[in-house]
Amino acid sequence: MAAAAENKSLGLRIFSVGFVIFWLILAAFPFIWTLWGSFKVELDFFSISDWTNALTGAQTEKVYGSPFTGAGYEGAWIQEDFLKAMLNTAIVCFFVVCTSLTIGTLGGYALSRSGFRYTFWLLIIALIFRAIPQITLVSGYLLPFFEWNVWGILPTSIIVLVAINQPFTLWMLHSFFQKIPKDLDESAMVDGCTRFQAFRHVIIPVMWPGVITTGLFSFLLAYNDFQVTALLLAKENQTMVPKIASFLGTTQTEGNVMFAVASVVSATAPLFVLVMFFQRQIVSGLTAGAVKG
Repeated sequence: MAAAAENKSLGLRIFSVGFVIFWLILAAFPFIWTLWGSFKVELDFFSISDWTNALTGAQTEKVYGSPFTGAGYEGAWIQEDFLKAMLNTAIVCFFVVCTSLTIGTLGGYALSRSGFRYTFWLLIIALIFRAIPQITLVSGYLLPFFEWNVWGILPTSIIVLVAINQPFTLWMLHSFFQKIPKDLDESAMVDGCTRFQAFRHVIIPVMWPGVITTGLFSFLLAYNDFQVTALLLAKENQTMVPKIASFLGTTQTEGNVMFAVASVVSATAPLFVLVMFFQRQIVSGLTAGAVKG
């Protein structure tokens, strides 16, 4: 009986491990395939006559004398100045995250500690505002941006992205603050702290995983955005995603599609590093938001 149970447990464990490995391979395949193809020429990676050219690199070897080439990266980073698009993305993400977290932490804390009835309706209004299609919000900003002659520069996209992101940030941080007992605030104020000092020195250190988790979601919103940045930024101020789309929009020029493939790999790699670096804080923050303290 015990042997049968042990065999069943071992079989279940093998099945579970095999399923996880299969799922990881399936999930990682698009990126691995894109990474592999970024070192080929267009005639290999997008070969219609023989798909195995993407594996062997036959045309790549004919052109460059090797089955692998960095021409896609060279064209994207040097010829098309993809570095500037990455710097623009970093600037936009930095200010969007800092602004969203500053307003979100203060607003979320105030609403979580407020005893007024209108608090619930403020959160509902914020939720409705977040549900509005982004294009609606962008179109509302276009006229004043054109009239004030500020269209096409980075601050305009930062303003709109913060406006889009703020309701989500407010809701998420409000839920985290609600899990923190009010006794902590009261104890700190009994010891002589002001409300802001209690917030800064007592609540925020406890809230830190939730702040990091919310900040990461805000970062991903700004990092991956296409609609807002494509409509509000001039060509010379493009961020990475619109820049990649511009490569794909010039398929009549040979090689530009491989610039896009190389740029996709370049834009995706930092996300893996970021998530791996903050994985503990993310898990801790999500758990804190789901379980009452």
